[in-house]
Amino acid sequence: MSSVQKVLATDAALALLERLRSKYGPLMFHQSGGCCDGSSPMCYPAGEFLIGDQDVLLGEIGETPFYMSRAQYDYWKHTQLVIDVVPGRGGMFSLEGPEGVRFLTRSRVFSPEEYALLQAEWNREP
Repeated sequence: MSSVQKVLATDAALALLERLRSKYGPLMFHQSGGCCDGSSPMCYPAGEFLIGDQDVLLGEIGETPFYMSRAQYDYWKHTQLVIDVVPGRGGMFSLEGPEGVRFLTRSRVFSPEEYALLQAEWNREP
C-alpha cells in the first residue's frame, strides 16, 4: 500500500457509497478518462466491470476499490483524486444515477515531497 493516498472521498461521497452498498452489495469504481460517461468515475457492483492489464488500482474509498485506465493514470499520476458528489445525472451505467446525484472527480497536485515518495515506490515495483 502506498504511503501517499492517490484517491480520497468527501463525506458526501462516502455517505452515498454506503447508501449504494446497502442496495447493491459490494461496489467498485472505474474511471477510464474517455469522453462523456468515461470522464466521470463510474460506480458498479463489484465484479460487474472487468478490470484488465491496462487498469491501475489507485486505492480504496469507503471499502470500495478505485481503478483508472493506465493511459488516463499517466496524465493524472501527479495529482490526488478527491471523489465528491454533486446534484445532477451521472454516467448512464453508474449506480448513483437514480439518486439524482453524480460522483465527480476533483484533484489537487501532490506536493513535491508526496510526489517524491510516490516515485520512490514506483521504482520499487516489479
